[in-house]
Amino acid sequence: MAGLDEKRPFIAVGIAVLTVSDTRTPQTDKSGDTLAARIAEAGHRLVERAIVPDDREKIAAQVKAWTERDEIDVVITTGGTGFTGRDVTPEALEPLFEKRMDGFSAVFHRISYEKIGTATIQSRATAGVANATFIFALPGSPGACRDAWDGILKAQLDYRSVPCNFVEIMPRLDEHLKRGAQK
Repeated sequence: MAGLDEKRPFIAVGIAVLTVSDTRTPQTDKSGDTLAARIAEAGHRLVERAIVPDDREKIAAQVKAWTERDEIDVVITTGGTGFTGRDVTPEALEPLFEKRMDGFSAVFHRISYEKIGTATIQSRATAGVANATFIFALPGSPGACRDAWDGILKAQLDYRSVPCNFVEIMPRLDEHLKRGAQK
């Protein structure tokens, strides 16, 4: 049965939030604010927050740099997942993925459909793992950030969530890299 096992301890994880936008500033970044507030409310650590333009190389460089930092377990991006010419977040991030998390997109769209109907198909929300770091690419609206956090990430980033969660597998995310180094 899904739920929280209160006998297990809460384990805070380090999270970085990247807003992808040509127009938002720290003062107008409502989606980043939404994620930062939820991260703090859940008891996790907001390690770093940044805004980069809709530029494939800049997005990839920032996320890659964060995946190389030991104190960052999770990267959440917001923005750039649509279909316009400026929307390049999936193209920037998916080449970094060592493993894709197809289920994230499927569950995100199910949750989103309940709120905005068929408009959910205009998002290319995606997720994966790179360098033993979970990466989630969310649409740029505060509502989409709330849906992803409240409906998926809050539970999966809580070690007490059963039957399984992301936190309990974090120590094993780089097994394939370690095995390769032993050969």
